[in-house]
Parts: sequence; structure tokens; C-alpha cells
Amino acid sequence: MTGLAKSWVASANRAGCEFPIQNLPYGVFSTDGTARRCGVAIGDMILDLAACEDSGVLETGRAFAQPQLNDFMALGRATWDHTRSLLTELLAEGGDARLPLVPMTAARLHLPIKVSEFTDFYASRHHAFNVGAMFRGAANALPAQWTHMPIGYNGRASSVVVSGTPIRRPMGQILGDHGPEWGPSRRLDLELELGAIIGADSAMGERVDVERAEQMIFGYVLLNDWSARDIQTWEYQPLGPFQSKAFATTISPWIVTQAALEPFRCPGAPRSNPLLPYLHEARPGFYDLTVGWRMNGQDTAQTNYAQMYYSSAQQLAHHTGSGCPMRVGDLLGSGTISGPERNARGALLEMTENGQNPILVNGESRCFIQDGDEIDLFAHAQGDGYRIGFGPCAGRILPALP
Repeated sequence: MTGLAKSWVASANRAGCEFPIQNLPYGVFSTDGTARRCGVAIGDMILDLAACEDSGVLETGRAFAQPQLNDFMALGRATWDHTRSLLTELLAEGGDARLPLVPMTAARLHLPIKVSEFTDFYASRHHAFNVGAMFRGAANALPAQWTHMPIGYNGRASSVVVSGTPIRRPMGQILGDHGPEWGPSRRLDLELELGAIIGADSAMGERVDVERAEQMIFGYVLLNDWSARDIQTWEYQPLGPFQSKAFATTISPWIVTQAALEPFRCPGAPRSNPLLPYLHEARPGFYDLTVGWRMNGQDTAQTNYAQMYYSSAQQLAHHTGSGCPMRVGDLLGSGTISGPERNARGALLEMTENGQNPILVNGESRCFIQDGDEIDLFAHAQGDGYRIGFGPCAGRILPALP
């Protein structure tokens, strides 16, 4: 399909629509009195893929009748490509206008996958330098290995939630003036990230190269890895984040496929040194994506995903370097996406320089996130006459439990 391709679903052709026929992201939804099943976003409607299976329009068994997309992803890339091609044909002008559509306003969106495991990385040089300089000085801001390999940590799959889920402020140990104290985090933060959804397994002991790693990626979501910075500061040495990150990670409900993003492929950040051969990419693994975040409805920061130093495929290849097995439904966080300017930073820790320089949000001062605040991430790629959007990735902070 060309950039100017149209759909018989009128709302998909409107200027600024996030879900035109060039996108067709996958998600999971339900309506009043119905079970969760899989769908595709088109304009302001959802194509019911389970109903398409029932009618014989799609021959994917009962993969789309499941309450998550894992079964469909497990069918493999050939099935992903064939299904996307067929859906594009059916939804294009002159396609089958009798397909089962559900208005988005009548649907509830759910976590699109059963998250097998969650790994978060640290792949923006701007972010890594800014944070490192705060705590170790500019001369020692980047660890020695940072420009040689993707740095990451294993997070919690159990606390990954879909956009719109309220987030409870975490309790934890915090270093006070006279030693450790127990209490609610006072430096709650966001992290603007892109999440890669893994759609294929690898065996234990097996190493995956970058080319195959890219073929294993089903698609991408927006991801906010909420962070309690005061808990993190006290706990992170020598083993890294733990409770400061384990309490919540929010993702967007729609998975934007690699195929939809292919026209926007571009190089990432310039490299300081050559990478070892196992991380070599035959073609750029980044995308020209405008990304940003809002606080309480106010646009607060905006940058581009192409600022990143390591691609998701490189991160996945590195993840398997020790022989670590990957599973359908694994989630890889890109790490905070930040640009060089203050208004391009993907976390308040950076933007306020660890709370030293507050920002104004709707006329109110903010160093970190307060109870009742809502953070909403956004992302899109701009094509020729169409836009590939990701939909919402939002969460409102609730007070800590006593």
C-alpha cells in the first residue's frame, strides 16, 4: 500500500488519525457482557478478529479468540505477514464493508499480551550521561562498558499493566538524615520508553544474531517504567534497581507492527567506537518516531526515538549472548528516550536535575510526580499523507497505602 492508500472505514482517512490503514496495530478488547478477544485498530473502530475467524474470513484457528495475542504471535512471521496483507486488502477501499467492526467508544482495552518476562535497558546516551553526571560527575558519567554493550536489568512481568490502570505510590526504604527510613516515595518519576514485543522463542544455550533477533520482534508499544528515585538511590548499589522499579510498568494497548514502521527505518545515534561483531547491524535498526510525554494534559517533553544508541534487535541479541532463552511474550524496554535539550528529556530526574530546578505544569511547580498527577506518553511516525500512532499510554498516581 502507498502512503495515500485509503480505507472504506471513513474515520481511518481523517487527517491526524493514529490508526489509518497503513498502521493496523493489534490489541485485545472486550465489550459489555463479552469475553476478551483480539482486534485490529482501524480509525475509530476495532475489527473483531475472533469474529473474522468464526466466519472463515481468517484462517488462524482460534488464535484471535484468546484473551492475549501470544497464540497468534507463536504462529510465526509468515503468518504475521500473510494476515497483515489480507487485513489490508479487506479494509482498503473496495474491500468487504460487512466485516465485524466495534466502535472504540464501546470497547474496553486490555493488556495485549501475557508478558512472559520483562527486561529494561539503558540505551540513550543523553539520558545515561545526564543521570551519571548528577551522581558521579561529568568525567565519570558513562560506565566504561556503556558504549560497548547494551546495559539492562531484569524487571517484573507481574507488574506490567495496560494504559489507564491507576498506579499506587510505592513504599520503601529511603535514606534520611539519620539513616534509612520507611515511607512513601517522595521522588516518583516516569521513564519515556519504547517496548519491543518478542514473538518467537529461542532455546536455552542458543545465541541469536542481530538479523534473526529483528525477525523475532513482533512489534512495539509505548512503555513507562515508573521509577521511585529516592528508593532507587538507596538500593541500587551494587546490584541495580529492585523495589524502585518493581511496582509498576505501563504499556500502551496497541502493538504497532514492524511492517507498519518499516518506511520510517533510520540510523540511530553516532557511535564512539566500533561494536563487537555479534552486535553488528547490516541495516539501521531505529525508526524516525516522534515521542514525548504530558503531565496533567500539558505537553512537557518531545524528542525522537532515533536518538537511541542501541536498537531493540541489538538488545535482544545481547540478551541471548549468554544462552539466555527468550519466550513469546517477552517485553524489552528501550530505556529512557532523551534528547540533548531540557524539553527533550524523558524523565523528571533529568529535566529537574534531581529536583533542583522545578518545571511549571499548568502553573504549578513540579520536581517529581505528586498524588493525582497523570502522565501520558505519545508517539507517532509521520508518513506521506498519513500518521502511524501508538495510542495512549497513561497512568494516574494514587496515594500510598498506609
